[in-house]
Amino acid sequence: MPLKIKAVDLIHGDASVLGEHGHSVAPPISVTTTFHADPASETLVGDTDLANPSRHVYSRYTQDISTRAEHILGKINHGFAVTYASGLASGYAALVHLKPKRIAIRGGYWGCHVTIQTYMKSRDIEVSIIDIDDEFRPGDMCWLETPVNPTGESRDIRYYADKIHKVGGKLLVDSTFAPPPLQYPFKFGADIIMHSGTCVEPLYRFIITQGMQLQFDRTYMGIMTGSLEAWLLLRSLRTLHLRVARQSETATGLAKWLNEIVSTPKGRSFDGVPGGLLSRVWHSSLQGTDKRGFNPSKQMEGGWNAAFSFLMANADHARRLPHLTKYFIAATSLGGVESLIEHRARADPREDPHLIRLSVGVEDLEDLKADLRQALQNVAGAKAKL
Repeated sequence: MPLKIKAVDLIHGDASVLGEHGHSVAPPISVTTTFHADPASETLVGDTDLANPSRHVYSRYTQDISTRAEHILGKINHGFAVTYASGLASGYAALVHLKPKRIAIRGGYWGCHVTIQTYMKSRDIEVSIIDIDDEFRPGDMCWLETPVNPTGESRDIRYYADKIHKVGGKLLVDSTFAPPPLQYPFKFGADIIMHSGTCVEPLYRFIITQGMQLQFDRTYMGIMTGSLEAWLLLRSLRTLHLRVARQSETATGLAKWLNEIVSTPKGRSFDGVPGGLLSRVWHSSLQGTDKRGFNPSKQMEGGWNAAFSFLMANADHARRLPHLTKYFIAATSLGGVESLIEHRARADPREDPHLIRLSVGVEDLEDLKADLRQALQNVAGAKAKL
């Protein structure tokens, strides 16, 4: 049975933190650093269960809003959630926790690769970097991003989980492109899941584990989520199930439409767009079954990713296109209610200069198609207007 995200978990999943009476319906923004001491306690920190504190002592340990957000994130991901001040902080925390001898990784978000290099410098060690299809051995960690940034292609979580677990290693899945209800990596063998909070507004990440060991490390690494960011996250989580479903449906329709343009030869047109402008579209819904028998539909049971990429035939067209759209905003990020478009090589010089990355928001599909249509017509020399 496919797992489903429950609206009651998003809206009421923090109820046990609040108690039954006397609390506001909408959470207040708490900006305090410290809390009144308990006269009955002989120690500063009395709680060993930081996920369910009986009282707050210092915001470095727990505070009202972040604790509430973590309860909801844990429920919808079927694990224990730990929030961090930034995306790179969460990746660093995972490395400190797992202490891998080698890291298997391929492509994906460039910042994670720099975090790995920073981790090596901090420990004054050299951790070997191998490919995810190399042979694994004890002490390895597999860092699997799926769907992968920037293309939006899916990778087989179960295959890599079985492969790394055979040698006693750990699988970290960066599931930023597929938040609940699209994908549940624990179901397929992941040991740790990372998500980017950009999908619910603030620019930070959280880690989902099946244990709570990371909370202690976070306290003394000083990378706790700020009160305002946690409040924005909590507010956004209430409607996550509505927004992700809408974005997924629209992105899937847009990827199919763009793929029809790819199939249109030069000299002809499809839906008003001249053929020959686009050479490829990547999206999990377009993958089909690979040679190992993996089909993304078995893994992404709740829908398809809202961020994906396409390749333009002309690199100059790719550079200009993001600045010719009206509804797609030329910016680097993903997962917000606004649709974004970027020439990805500007953010990551490793990428093909022909590549365009999209993050689909909650606008209507036909409006987004019309926006891309007029922009593509513009780069092709046809000065059409919306």
